[in-house]
Amino acid sequence: MALKGNLRDFTITQLLNLINLARKTGSLVIQGSGESVQIYFREGKLAYAQDGAGDNSLATILFKAHKLSAAQRQIIQQKAGDISDKELGLLLINASYLNQQDILASLQSHFIDIVNRLFTWADGFFQFENDARPPEDKITVRISLENLIIEGTRRMREQEQLQDEIPSLDMALKFIERPGTNLRNVNLSVDEWKVVSFINPKNTMRQVARAARLNDLQMRRIVYSLLQAGLVEVIRPEGAPVVKPIVRPPTAPEEKQEQVSLINRIIRRIRSL
Repeated sequence: MALKGNLRDFTITQLLNLINLARKTGSLVIQGSGESVQIYFREGKLAYAQDGAGDNSLATILFKAHKLSAAQRQIIQQKAGDISDKELGLLLINASYLNQQDILASLQSHFIDIVNRLFTWADGFFQFENDARPPEDKITVRISLENLIIEGTRRMREQEQLQDEIPSLDMALKFIERPGTNLRNVNLSVDEWKVVSFINPKNTMRQVARAARLNDLQMRRIVYSLLQAGLVEVIRPEGAPVVKPIVRPPTAPEEKQEQVSLINRIIRRIRSL
């Protein structure tokens, strides 16, 4: 019998723990809002994963891992035709384009990224089918779930903390004017430089993330580091409508007393349980 449910009731951490401890072999399909993921396991280890809406071909995975250039991927896709991933892998190895370790490392990184995304899903329907196997033409791996669970849980906590620090990506960034500060002398990563190049009071952080090809977590990490370095500040985007705060009428003394009395009754009731 298939295991079915919703991530609201049974989290991805609990699912992976169950598969790991029970050494399950099968397929886990999770459908969220407008996206789906399918993961295959063999004896409690991650074997294969694919994004329902993405290009899961080996050529595209190697291109994203910077193992193939755009021109090489295009040539492969044009000339290889319907060649399977296993056949393409052997072809690349025999042609001395790549070695086996390059291919397996790229696949492992791709599969882990897909699974890590699931830790950010609070809602989604899942179904686990026992003994389901990956497609025969796909290259499989063996990745321990224990490390994935630990890393995924850490990423969840990090995301929650960054969400508190930067609640909305619909705000903009502005450079802080500091005399004598030159960005050329600041040690920034490649992704940080991408974000810096798009900073403009008219651009929201969400727009910058899209232009720099970063997900929400990556964008919040970079913005947080720039805030901590004192290089930028969060502002309302230029041209955005100003939302007037809702002014509530002052609470009458009698209403305040009733609210306090109600709270005290609730507290006494909880203590008596």
